[in-house]
Amino acid sequence: MVATEEHATAKIAVWWDMKACPIPKGYDAGRVRPSLEAEFEEVGYTGPVSITAYGDQTQTPGHILQGLIYSGVSVAHTRSESTNYLMYRDIVEWRGQNPPPATMMIISDEVQGVFDWDLLRLQQRTPYNLFLAYSDKPEVAIVLSTSEEWCWGSILYTEGSILYTEECEPVVVQGAKLYCKSCNFDCQSVKKFKKHLSSYEHVREEVVNPTYDKVVCVTERWARNYKATPEFATAKIQVWWDMMSCPIPEGYDARQVRPSLEAAFKELGYSGPVSITAYNDHNHTPLQALSSTGVDVFHVVPGFTYMYSDVNNWHYDNPPQSAAIMMVISDFVESISHGLVCLLQENNYNLFLAYSSRPSKMSFLLTSAEWLWESLLLAGSQKRLLLHKCSSESESSEPTATTLYCKLCHFDTKSIDIFRTHLSTDEEHAKEETRLLASRSSSVDERRYRVAEYDRQHLPEVKNYRKTKRMKKT
Repeated sequence: MVATEEHATAKIAVWWDMKACPIPKGYDAGRVRPSLEAEFEEVGYTGPVSITAYGDQTQTPGHILQGLIYSGVSVAHTRSESTNYLMYRDIVEWRGQNPPPATMMIISDEVQGVFDWDLLRLQQRTPYNLFLAYSDKPEVAIVLSTSEEWCWGSILYTEGSILYTEECEPVVVQGAKLYCKSCNFDCQSVKKFKKHLSSYEHVREEVVNPTYDKVVCVTERWARNYKATPEFATAKIQVWWDMMSCPIPEGYDARQVRPSLEAAFKELGYSGPVSITAYNDHNHTPLQALSSTGVDVFHVVPGFTYMYSDVNNWHYDNPPQSAAIMMVISDFVESISHGLVCLLQENNYNLFLAYSSRPSKMSFLLTSAEWLWESLLLAGSQKRLLLHKCSSESESSEPTATTLYCKLCHFDTKSIDIFRTHLSTDEEHAKEETRLLASRSSSVDERRYRVAEYDRQHLPEVKNYRKTKRMKKT
């Protein structure tokens, strides 16, 4: 992706795991910086570049250290077990000190599965341009939105290399240093650095006071609900509501759904216009109660909500840098989470979630607010109107400014009667509904077959294991 005007001359910070992506044998370490800068310039990035190489430098030859430091690459010594922790800590610290526009580059095979969960959440809060390089392309696509990705070997080249030797002492590029992360020691002399790493004091410090081994996920401690910032206080709010997993509670007045949501938003300082789309098999939905409050109704069948296609369509209608808020009410948000996280990294959107029960683990989706569905409805209705006291009122008047839409047939109307007639008597609709349900059933049958086949091959082992355990207990 060619650099945008704001990123073209912005600073670029590079964090490089030398163990995962080593310098090839015989390669001149002094060529690493110019090789990276050549790749950046090829896609339009000409800003100042800072590079830090991490690894157990007791294993790094002196001529490689010299080639790096004298070409302006800082070198950090870490215990091998602590490289990820220290590298990621420095990334987080840099982000706190360098606001966008800026570009980050991570050279490592550990992004996926080690850095990505927390970095994804950071990128949703404050997006930076991101470059990645790895020794081998991951088999599974990385969810992080990147501007460029490279294989490490393709970046490096040897033309015009200058080989530094231990006898040669050229001038160190300003700012580049040799760091020992274990001892908080730094210098610019390779000889002093090597002497420090071989010293008794250094070895003792690494044994007595070892650094952490596990990456610290800083966003785990972040709150779930935040007051609206001025930019988002009056932004539009689009709600997609999966009524199959988050239904209207029994005895609850469906007309209170919108007021309850709006009350929860206003409590956090959000007062922008709210649009709500409810997905369900609407043959037995209180359509009048919903549509009378401006809730759009989309008829679907189980397993086919088409929600994410509507999220995408909404995104295309909203300029990328305009503040807007997405809300998903569903127990199955993970099924569209990869699409949502891409939108959140690349656009100025906030995300609200609601679900019937709290997820067992924290999602990589970064939210500005989260609620339990029934608690949200009850809290909102208690503040505004009493619960379902008008359930006996009939569906007499037509709704205004709302859409009744059948996603199966692409049929829409403003009339409840016409909509109900379509759902109950239209032959083409019935055929499409039957086809989709049969397709879903076929998928379920295929899964059952695979489970049965697996059990047929492995269950005797399980049965024998359980039988042996029972015999031992007896």
